[in-house]
Amino acid sequence: MPESADPRRSRAIRRRAVGAVLGAPVGLLVLLPAGSAAADDTVTSFGEPVTRCEITDPRLPEISGLASAGEAMLAMNDGGDRAEVLVLDGACAVGEVRTAEVDPYDPEDLALAADGTIWLADIGDNAQSRETVALIGLRPDGTTLLSRLTYPDGPHDAEALLLAPDGTPYLVTKEVLGASSVYRPDAPLTDGATVPMSKVTGLGFTLTGTPGGPVGRAGQLLVTGGAVSADGSRIALRTYTDAYVWPLSGSDVAGALAGPPVRVPLPEAPQGEAIAFAANDRDLLVAGEGLPGAVTLVPAAGTPTAPAPPPATEAAAGSLATAGGVPPLTAGVIAAVVATVSVWIGGKIRRRPA
Repeated sequence: MPESADPRRSRAIRRRAVGAVLGAPVGLLVLLPAGSAAADDTVTSFGEPVTRCEITDPRLPEISGLASAGEAMLAMNDGGDRAEVLVLDGACAVGEVRTAEVDPYDPEDLALAADGTIWLADIGDNAQSRETVALIGLRPDGTTLLSRLTYPDGPHDAEALLLAPDGTPYLVTKEVLGASSVYRPDAPLTDGATVPMSKVTGLGFTLTGTPGGPVGRAGQLLVTGGAVSADGSRIALRTYTDAYVWPLSGSDVAGALAGPPVRVPLPEAPQGEAIAFAANDRDLLVAGEGLPGAVTLVPAAGTPTAPAPPPATEAAAGSLATAGGVPPLTAGVIAAVVATVSVWIGGKIRRRPA
C-alpha cells in the first residue's frame, strides 16, 4: 500500500475556483506585520514578460509548482492522488515523469535541492483542519523520504516552499488578509518522523491593483508559490497577480524576507500559482492552471534592489483613499471577506472524506 502524506487517505478532489470581481484596483497597504512586502513601485528591475513556451499536455492541467533544472523545467499539478513530477524541455514538451509510491493530501509547490532531490510540498489545507503537513523528497537514486511537519499555532493553508541553499525548507502561509507567516522545521527532516516547526518571520502583502486570479482583488494578497535561485542569490514569492524578489545572502531566508522586495506585476492569469528562477538565476518563470497554459519568462533588467519604503506620514495616510472614496482598510476587508468565502467554498469542495 502506498504511504500517505496525511492520516486521511483518499483521492484528492480538485477545487474549482470561485471568483468574485470587486470594483477598481487599489495599490495600498493593508497590513504591515514584522516584515513588509510593500515594495517601492518606482523600481523597475524586470522587463516585459514573454511567453517561453505553451503547455498543451493533458497531464498538466493544473500547474502549481515549477522549478528549473538547467534548461529543463520540473512541473507538478495542484492536488492529485500520487507524488508526480513531470520534466519539461524548452518547448514545454513532457519527457521523463518521476513518481513515488506516496499518496499525498494536497501538494502545492516543489523545489530542487543541490543534491538532486526533488521536494514536493504537501502543504495545502483550504479547510485548515490538517494535524500535519508533509514534505516528500524524491531522491536521485529512486528512494523517497517523507517527513511530516506540525505548526506551533494550529493548522494553516500554505502553497509556497522556499528551499534555502543549505537545504532548510521554509513554508509561507496563504492568508486572506495578506499577513503571511513563514515557518521552519526545528530539526532536520527524517523519513517517517514528525518534526515541529517554528515561526521565524511574518510578511505583509498589499493590494497592488494588478488584475488576475480567481478571487478578485483579494488574489493580490494570497501567496501561491515560492522559489530560491540555484545560485542562492535571490528569493521569490508570488501571489495570483504579482511576484516579489528579495536578495539572499547565505541561507538566511528569514533575514532576507525582512528587507524590502522588488514587486513585479505579472501577466493576468485566471489562476497563477507557480514561480521559479530561470537557468540564469535572474529571470523569473511563472505558470498557472488551465490548458493550454503558458510558461511566461519575466526577464531581469538589473539586480533586484529596492530602497526602503518611506515612513508613513499623516498627509500620506490621508491620500490613501481610492478614486471612489473607499478607504484602503475598508477595501482590504471587503477583499478579504470575499476571499474567505471563496476559499471556504473551495475547501468544502476539495476536502477529502474522512
